[in-house]
Amino acid sequence: MLRCTACGREYSLRKPYQRCECGEPLELKLFEGFAGIGKSVWERFVQFFPFELDLDLSLGEGDTPLIRARKLSKELGIQLYLKNETVNPTWSFKDRGTFLGIHRALQLGFDKVGTVSTGNMAASVAAYASRAGLKAYILVSSYIAEEKLKQIAVYGAEVIKVRGDYGKLYYESLNLGQKLGIYFINSDDPFRIEGYKGISFEIVEEVMPDYVVVPTSSGGLIRGIIKGFLELKKSKLIDKLPMFVCVQAEGCSPIYKAFIEGKEKIERFENQHTIAHAIENPYPPSGNAVLRLLRKLNGMCVAVSDEEILKAQRMLAQEGVFVQPASATGIAAVKKLREEGRIKGDERVVSILTGAGLKTLHQLGRFEVRECEMKRLKDCLVGQI
Repeated sequence: MLRCTACGREYSLRKPYQRCECGEPLELKLFEGFAGIGKSVWERFVQFFPFELDLDLSLGEGDTPLIRARKLSKELGIQLYLKNETVNPTWSFKDRGTFLGIHRALQLGFDKVGTVSTGNMAASVAAYASRAGLKAYILVSSYIAEEKLKQIAVYGAEVIKVRGDYGKLYYESLNLGQKLGIYFINSDDPFRIEGYKGISFEIVEEVMPDYVVVPTSSGGLIRGIIKGFLELKKSKLIDKLPMFVCVQAEGCSPIYKAFIEGKEKIERFENQHTIAHAIENPYPPSGNAVLRLLRKLNGMCVAVSDEEILKAQRMLAQEGVFVQPASATGIAAVKKLREEGRIKGDERVVSILTGAGLKTLHQLGRFEVRECEMKRLKDCLVGQI
């Protein structure tokens, strides 16, 4: 059964329900099990997923590296780890959720899938739909970068730029999907949430963190990560939960605003503007669900400025990892919390790096590149030593 995250109403798994009549997102029950042996996270934690997974539909998503940040750990005085989701097949964490979402669409008999996305999820759904032999319809915002369009279109998906209110497009797509026979694997689809749990499982295989820091837009990713840890605790595979930190960009931070103001529900964030476009959602569909989880579990919510984001992006590059600005919000938040004393020294912190910097090359600006004649190469090199 699917259950509403707010009112508790239950829905049958036999139909493509995604949201409750009360307007809030649905989710599956908490699973219990134990970790087994297998090459992939899907095999090792098979008992925690809602149905048998067909690995022929996989593109190799998941099992991403957990990297110890050498320089930043020393600089910040903590044990900082980077969960590098940029190495997934389409360079973002979205692939985990799409893998489960494609299974759900096939289970229900759909031959068409779609999504609403500014880039990461669009590329992911287009790729996995192509793999599964499904037709994909991708609805993107009118201001999407050309480099992202090319990554989506190459898979053969139908790409439609939509002018209008991006915050409302999510709900309109679900309505049209029911009428046109398209299963929209949107940001907080219940089965997409199930795919994100694998991040939690992989983290605890290597380290038990004190904090898990998650860049947040729609709220689907942080919901999935929290659900994964809750299932691990229920299964007695861990003794306690980490502190969950929801991070938003100051220029579009509806969850943060509601959190610090003590409100029970988010409000639409007007005049949003941030360099972190991947998390620039003025009315996140899982915003209220995230608020409830943060309050129930005594989590944190932090907003960071564009200046802090760009600085964090450069800091991560010094660790050898190139991420898009949205991914860097987690490190910006860790730095802020450490300076404020809200993260103590020598604690274990995992920051989720959600997407690769190759998706946002146009935002980097100019770098100085020197030129040199071959016959003067020695002089050029000596001048830099």
